[in-house]
Amino acid sequence: MSAFFDFSSLITVLLLLICTTYYIRELRPTIFDHSPLASNDPNQPQQQQQQAPLKRDGINGFLWKLSRIGERLSPYVGAGCALMALHVLFLK
Repeated sequence: MSAFFDFSSLITVLLLLICTTYYIRELRPTIFDHSPLASNDPNQPQQQQQQAPLKRDGINGFLWKLSRIGERLSPYVGAGCALMALHVLFLK
C-alpha cells in the first residue's frame, strides 16, 4: 500500500521531507533558490542590472517551502517527529 493512502504514513513522509529539506538547506543555503540573473550589458543603467526576483515554483519551490516550515516551526516539527516515532514503534 502506498504511503499516501494511509494518514499516519502520509504524516510520517511529510515530517521526513520537512526534516530532510531543512537539513539540506542548512548545509547549502542556496540550493533551493533559483535566481535568473538580469542581463549584464554594460550599457544598461545600474538599476536594471540587479538580480531578477527569486523563482519559487515547481518542485524546488515546494522543497523550499518545506525547508522554511522546518526552519520556522522546528520545535513543533521535532515534537511531531518524536510523536510519530512513538506511534510507529509502539502502536503500529
